Amino acid sequence: YTYDDDCLFLNIWVPEDATPSSELPVIFYIHGGGYKGGCAHEKHFDGPVWPTKGVIAVTCNYRLGPMGYMCLPELEKEAGHTGNYGMYDQITALQWVRDNIREFGGNPDNITIFGQSAGAMSVQNLCISPLTDGMFAKAAMDSGGGIHKLMNSNATTKDRFEFWEKVMEDAGCRNVQELRALEAEKLFVSFQKLMKSSVKYGMVASPCIDGKALTMSGLDAANQGLQKNIPYMMGSTSEDMMPVFIADMAKKWCIRQEEQKKQPSYCWFFDRQLPGDENGAWHSSELWYFFGTLKNGWRPFTEHDYKISDIMATALCNFAKTGNPNGDGLCKWDPTTASQPQIMMWGEKLPHMGKPSQFKLWKTMLTNKSVGE
Repeated sequence: YTYDDDCLFLNIWVPEDATPSSELPVIFYIHGGGYKGGCAHEKHFDGPVWPTKGVIAVTCNYRLGPMGYMCLPELEKEAGHTGNYGMYDQITALQWVRDNIREFGGNPDNITIFGQSAGAMSVQNLCISPLTDGMFAKAAMDSGGGIHKLMNSNATTKDRFEFWEKVMEDAGCRNVQELRALEAEKLFVSFQKLMKSSVKYGMVASPCIDGKALTMSGLDAANQGLQKNIPYMMGSTSEDMMPVFIADMAKKWCIRQEEQKKQPSYCWFFDRQLPGDENGAWHSSELWYFFGTLKNGWRPFTEHDYKISDIMATALCNFAKTGNPNGDGLCKWDPTTASQPQIMMWGEKLPHMGKPSQFKLWKTMLTNKSVGE
């Protein structure tokens, strides 16, 4: 990767026969990477099958690390708020899609936002932001987002000032003007050096309450019923990072929807032990299947993998079309509620409604090392 804030590009895939009057649904994908890494053209995302199923695919970049989430009092004084620049990039990209997607055959009133890991947490933030009302119709969160006290942050921009002032000092900048003129790579060097200096800085480059884009934490917003009243589709993987908590967060969000008499929401769980090694269904492994891009990978995927991938991509596209993942040829998927706690199980077996083993999830969390591709 290169270090440059000139990174704000979209990738758009459309059906070959799409016209400006097609009114096709749109999936707008936000990549993960801990708000510090990743991009919108990784192999997982390169050539999604969604357009073959009648859905336009969009992937977006946003600023990361210090460029995306720096908080400084000088910047707050200058603009009235600071931090969350990566989130504002996502909002701006969404607005661009709403303004222009008809030219590609899309329906601006039928956009589904979808994200994985930090991208899923970004989706949740967009779902509680006062700046995004009416900008999308549905949301899908994958291995991130949801309801859990341990995964909730009430950090404000002011809580972040001390760290970012240290970064500016380490980079040799006396003011914002010098900081803006600094070579981007030098900024990242100082950021990474100080981030590693203490465990308390683990998520210092991430969204925080700035009083404009975010006015409260995700947990507080969900408890007050302030999340967008739209359908949600959420899930995680069997060898995920902290699989017990990640799975519980997704399920609780869906149940909260029903308790607050909001729209039906659907929870899933992916446990395919990916062929090629013994790492199982690790964090982000399911993306190959949702995007239908198995051919981009090095693994010896089998006929079963391609079948599961087609089912998962079809369910996601059905959800983007109607807010309901069900369709012809698919196992019936019931919304997740307090009285109906079963979720859709994808992976080792053919799709079915069920519940993951809590014992296995705890054992995985306590014994397995989180891995990625």
